[in-house]
Parts: sequence; C-alpha cells; structure tokens
Amino acid sequence: MTKVSVIITTFNSMRFFPETLASVLRQTFSDIEVIVVDDGSSDGISDWITSVEDSRIIFHSQSNQGVSSARNTGISLARGEYIAFLDGDDVWVPTKVERQVKVLDLHEEVGLVHTWLALMDEGSRLTGRVMKPHIEGEIWQEIVESNMIACSSVMVRRTCLDIAGTFDSTLIVAEDWDLWIRVAASYRISVVRALLVQYRIHPSSKSKRYPEMVEDFRKIIERAFQSVPYEYLPIRSRSYGRVNLCIAWKCIQAKEPDFEKAKFFCQQALSHYPSLRLSREFFSFSIASSMMQIMGMDSYVWCLSLFNTMRKIFSRTSALSNPLGTSS
Repeated sequence: MTKVSVIITTFNSMRFFPETLASVLRQTFSDIEVIVVDDGSSDGISDWITSVEDSRIIFHSQSNQGVSSARNTGISLARGEYIAFLDGDDVWVPTKVERQVKVLDLHEEVGLVHTWLALMDEGSRLTGRVMKPHIEGEIWQEIVESNMIACSSVMVRRTCLDIAGTFDSTLIVAEDWDLWIRVAASYRISVVRALLVQYRIHPSSKSKRYPEMVEDFRKIIERAFQSVPYEYLPIRSRSYGRVNLCIAWKCIQAKEPDFEKAKFFCQQALSHYPSLRLSREFFSFSIASSMMQIMGMDSYVWCLSLFNTMRKIFSRTSALSNPLGTSS
C-alpha cells in the first residue's frame, strides 16, 4: 500500500506547473503516488506531462467542473494511507511530506496536519509575508470562527475523509474551510511549525459574485452549527463577522475595487462581531482601504511592495544577528 497520495489539481496553470511537480518529485520521502487531475485545461498540460518519466505519476483529465470536483476525483483514485493536497501553482520544500508523515505516524489521534506558509509572487519571488498558525489540538471552535489552514499545506488520513466526507463541489468559495471544520469535529489537528509550503499570490481577477459568496459562507456556518451544544452558539456570530470582513477584503482586492460594497460588508462584520473592530485584521483592512482610495491602486501596490521588501531585509538581518533563534 502506498503511504502518501499527493493530489495536484490544475486548471490552466502550465506556466507554474513544472515547478510545482518538480517540488513533489524531489521530496525526501519517496513512498508516494502523484495524482495529477487536470480540470479541463486548454494550455497543453496533457501533452507536456506525458514527457515526464516517473512511474509515480498518475494523470487524469476531466471536463472543467471546479477545484472541489477535481480534488474529489483525486481522492477517489488515491490508494495512500495519507492524502496531501497541492494546487498546481504552489511549491513544497523537499522535507514537507517527510515531516508530516512523521507526525501522523507518531500521533494516532491526529487526523490532519498542516504547515506554515511563505507567500511568493508570480515570478516565484518570496514576498516576505508568511502565515504561521500556532493553534492545534481539539480546535473546532477556532477553525469554525476563522480558517487558518491552506489547502496546499494539508496532509490528512484517508480514514478521516471516510468519516468527514470530501469537498462540497456546490460551493464556489471556502470549500476547503468547510471540510476542515468537519474534520476538526472528530479529530485533533496538528501543525508543523516550519515554512514548508510556498503559496503563490496572483493579482486578483475574481468576478464580483458577492451574493453567491454570502450564500456559500452562510451554508458553511449554518451546517457547522446545526447540532452543536447551546454554549457554542455565540461563536456563530463571530464566524459571520469574520466572513463578512473576508468578503470586504475581496471587494477591495478585485481587479476593479468596489469600495461601497466593501463598506457594506465591513459594517455587516461589525454588526455581527463588534469586538472585531479591535482586531489586527480589521485594522489592516481599514488602512489598506483608506490608502487605496487616497493614493490610488498603483501607488498602494508600490507602497505594499516597498513594505514587503523592507520586511524581508529586516527578517534576514534578524536571522543573521540571532542564528540560533534564541530570544533576546
């Protein structure tokens, strides 16, 4: 039996896919199968992948049905004890699979393990931004309030999916958050505190399907709370607050920012969760929205790029001055 099934989903990401696949094939843990599911691409990936000589690769092509359907197809083909997900434009550090397998082998009570992320741009340059979630264990309450797990960082036991189910292909957003909530309801979650995934950020060009987003978030939240103990119900308002703030962010990150919609969803966020006003997320949103409107998008992007460059320089300087990682 294969130990790990790696499921890579791709849709017209041929520009990045060779780098993504190479990062999987060079993993230090070799007992893997690599299931590539092409979700109706028109960029020649089918022709290209036949030239890659590696017996671990299984290629499946389907008509365009969305990323959830593509991941579910991969799950149906998987033979591994553990399943890891990877988007077709992200990259893994060579020890990623090995370190996650070790966690699941040593801790039978853990159903899902994820990792820290480093963000990179379209040119594969690290931006200096990182995501370092720390919370682990029985964390259903934390996950249902806010998604802290990126799909490309996840390794999950196959048996967990047999119980929790797979991705809901009717959702257009947050389908991974929906699944993590269901997994966390029955299993402990663990995190490897290392930057083992490089997550690619693209300029946002998503359509303004805000009503559908609201409906999907509502569906996820209501499903999560439909049978919880009474004392958990106050968390639902915090969940609605955070998802409305998330949609507000999407409004200003769109190719054509909609600040009026952003303001509306921001107000909705605070009406559900007034204390959100004191959070770092709300502060960041307020600063970003104000800068975009005052300076214009081009100037805002330039300032953000400068800030990230300075952050990278500071991080390198800190590492050099404190190579052992000890606190001062």
